[in-house]
Amino acid sequence: MNDPSQNDDANWDNNDSYPDQDEFVSKSELKRQSALCQKIGEQLVNLSDAHLKTIPLDDELAGAIALANKINRKKDGFRRQLQFIGKLMRNRDLAPIEAGLAKLQNQHQAQNARFHQLEKTRDAIADKGDTAIQQALDAYPTLERQKLRQYHRAINKERAKNAPPKAYRELFQYLKEHTTDQD
Repeated sequence: MNDPSQNDDANWDNNDSYPDQDEFVSKSELKRQSALCQKIGEQLVNLSDAHLKTIPLDDELAGAIALANKINRKKDGFRRQLQFIGKLMRNRDLAPIEAGLAKLQNQHQAQNARFHQLEKTRDAIADKGDTAIQQALDAYPTLERQKLRQYHRAINKERAKNAPPKAYRELFQYLKEHTTDQD
């Protein structure tokens, strides 16, 4: 005599989950995924048009982002539009979008590091003179020694007179223009 309820239990023990269901995802995990999609959507909305063109987006998502940029950020409609963008993102492969955002972030960090290096070089030339000029010429051979010395003298004159740092700014621009290809 086979009890039908025992048969169901035996089948349940053999099958850990229902065969026609995908892997179980908790409600909390779904909320985390939704928040992540909305956060990525918000990052996309905050990008400039030029940067946005470098990210692989389909027409529907690009249109939703363009609409979000037109909406006043202080209004409730903007928040709802961000939620809608997050909803659209849930149905898409996020890997190319995240890769594009990471690439933009790395470019930004590299540019900041380059500017900090140029600022250090400028400060060294302004403070130390010939030794720093020689180091700058070793690092960037396209620079002109005479031009750097002129900037150094002009900066010292400005500092002595408590004048605005015009030559100091010009030195940075000169370094920026003549060192772009070496990095």
